[in-house]
Amino acid sequence: MIRLDNVSKQNGQRLVFVEASAALQKGEKAGLVGPNGAGKTTLFRMITGQEEPDEGQVLVDRGVTIGFFSQDVGEMEGRSAVAEVMDGAGDVSTVAAELAELEAALADPDRADELDSLVERFGEVQARFEELGGYALDGKAREVLDGLGFSQEMMEGDVGRLSGGWKMRVALARILLMRPDVMLLDEPSNHLDLESLIWLEQFLAGYDGALLMTSHDREFMNRVVNRILEIDGGTLTAYAGDYEFYEQQRALAEKQQQAQFERQQAMLAKEINFIERFKARASHAAQVQSRVKKLEKIDRVEPPKRRQTIMFDFPAAPRSGDDVANLRGVSKRYGSKVIYDGLDLLVRRRERCAVLGVNGAGKSTLLKLVAGTTEPDAGSVTLGGSVRMGYFAQHAMELLDGERTVFETLEDAFPRANQGSLRALAGCFGFSGDEVEKRCRVLSGGEKARLVMALMLYDPPNFLVLDEPTNHLDMATKEMLIAALSNYEGTMLFVSHDRHFLAALSNRVLELTPEGIHQYGGGYTEYVARTGQEAPGLHA
Repeated sequence: MIRLDNVSKQNGQRLVFVEASAALQKGEKAGLVGPNGAGKTTLFRMITGQEEPDEGQVLVDRGVTIGFFSQDVGEMEGRSAVAEVMDGAGDVSTVAAELAELEAALADPDRADELDSLVERFGEVQARFEELGGYALDGKAREVLDGLGFSQEMMEGDVGRLSGGWKMRVALARILLMRPDVMLLDEPSNHLDLESLIWLEQFLAGYDGALLMTSHDREFMNRVVNRILEIDGGTLTAYAGDYEFYEQQRALAEKQQQAQFERQQAMLAKEINFIERFKARASHAAQVQSRVKKLEKIDRVEPPKRRQTIMFDFPAAPRSGDDVANLRGVSKRYGSKVIYDGLDLLVRRRERCAVLGVNGAGKSTLLKLVAGTTEPDAGSVTLGGSVRMGYFAQHAMELLDGERTVFETLEDAFPRANQGSLRALAGCFGFSGDEVEKRCRVLSGGEKARLVMALMLYDPPNFLVLDEPTNHLDMATKEMLIAALSNYEGTMLFVSHDRHFLAALSNRVLELTPEGIHQYGGGYTEYVARTGQEAPGLHA
C-alpha cells in the first residue's frame, strides 16, 4: 500500500535517510522505532506529503486513504467534542453542522416568521444526514470518545475548554472514527490513562487496515504490532514480530556482527603483519603484492552501532520512620462532586504503592493530599518522622525557568555540587555535551520531565510521590528510571499508565473505588492475577 524506494533526506546538515527502502502492506501493523531524532516524524511527514524526499520516491497506492495523528493537534474551539470528531468523517460532518444550526433556528422565537422554510429545509437536511449514516456515526463517535475516557458532559461541551491532553484525545478519536485504509499514529499512547490505553489496544486489534505507529509504551507496542520498522543511521530495517522479539533479534544480530568484526580484524592484523615483515624482501615480493591486492578487495565489516545506554545510581536515601504517611478520616470534594468521604490510609516504610482507579476516582487528588499541595476538607494528613518527600507532577515542568539553561538549573538547585558531578547527572538523564546549554523554554516535554527527575533524584528524598512520571519519557530513559528505582530503598506512592513500570516497581496496589480503597499486596502483577483485570472497570 505504501512503499519507500531508495529515499534520501537531509534536514539542514543532518542526513536523516540514506537510500532507505521499506514497505507497508495491507493489514500490517508496524511499530516504528529508533533513537530520538532518528527521523520518525520526518518519515510520517513524507508519507502524508507534507515533506518531499531529496531523492527516491514515496509511493502510495491509488485510492488509499491515510489518517495521521500527531502530537501537534492545532487549534480546536467553538464546537462540541462529538462534532469535532465527526468532522474527520468528511461530508456527513458538514450536514451535521447544518442540522445543528437548523435545530437552533427552529427553537429561536425571533425566527418564527421563517418557520415553514426552516421546517422544509430541516426535512431535506435530515434525510441527507440519514442517507449518509449520520445517526449511526454520531453513536460511533460517542462510543470512541467514551472509550478514550470522555464523560457525556465533556462530549457535549466546547472542545476549546479542554486541556491539551484531552484535545489530543479528540484528535485521536477523529482518526479512529475515520477508519482510513492506513493509520499513522505518532505516540498515541501519550496522555492516555490505563483504561483508555487498554480500550485503544482492543480497538486497534479489531481494525483491519494497515497501521504504522510510534510509542514509548513497550507493553502497548507488544500487544498491537506484528512487525517492527527500525530507523537507525539513515537506514530502515524491518523485523517480523512484536517489540520484544525485535529486541532479541537486534541483540542477536549485534552479537553476530561483533563476532564477525572481531574475526575479520584478527585476519586483517595477520595479513598486515605478513606484509610489514616481508615487504622489503625481493623473494616475497609476489606474495606481498597478492596480499595487498586481496586486502584492497575485502568488504570491511563495521562494528555494531552502540546504543547509548544511560544508567543512574541513587545515593542512599536517609532512613525514615516506619509510618510514612497517615490519612485519617479524610474528606475532599470539588463543588458537588465528592472524591473522598472519611478516607483512612497508612503508607509504611519501603512500600511501593501503585494507585489505580477509573477516571475521576481521585488518583491525582490522593497524591496532592499526601504532597500537601491540596488541603482536605475534613480529617488529617500527617507525614511520619524523618520523612523527606519528593513530589513529581506534570505541573512541575511548568515551574522551570525558561531563560535558564539545563546546567544553570542544576547549579541553582545544587550550588555546592562540583561541575563534574552535575555534568555526570545531566548525562545520566540524556543531556550530553552541548545539550546542557539548552534553555529550558526550548526543551521538549520529554526533556523537561527528565530535567525535573534529575533535580529530584540527585539528592534523593526517602519518600517519592510520582504522578505519571513516565509521560513523555522514551523507552531508554524509562528503562533507566525503572532500574534506578528498583534499587531505591525509600517509599513510593505513584500513579502510572505504563504497565511495564507498574509491574516492575509496585509491591502494593491501592485501587480507588466508590466504596473506598481496596488494597492488594504483591504489586500490579498479582493484582491482575487476582482480579482478572488490568485496570479497574475493565476485564482482561
